[in-house]
Amino acid sequence: QVQLVESGGGLVQAGGSLRLSCAASGRTFSSYAMGWFRQAPGKEREFVAAISWTGNTYFADSVKGRFTSSRDYAKNTVYLQMNSLKPEDAAIYYCALKYGSRWYSEVGEYDYWGQGTQVTISS
Repeated sequence: QVQLVESGGGLVQAGGSLRLSCAASGRTFSSYAMGWFRQAPGKEREFVAAISWTGNTYFADSVKGRFTSSRDYAKNTVYLQMNSLKPEDAAIYYCALKYGSRWYSEVGEYDYWGQGTQVTISS
């Protein structure tokens, strides 16, 4: 079993920044990719970003150039740095773990999910 705990969400003005963290514990001795997803009220959960086991990153077009991701292997923690935030970025953000070296953009591919952290953007 794996537990994922997100943190770092909150209220920020449009144009501001937030850094989300996702700490993994439990069965993390195997290689894994981490995905970031978000879900706004009334909308489906959508892919935001992913970071592979080797540290390669991938982003949805809607956040490309504004978001970055990194990972700290020693801490089993993955980060999502969100800059130039827009009102449409407001959502609950989830991290998800997928065993193996590949990343995926599909919700159904991930093995474990965090509880989510709320990101609110004021305009």
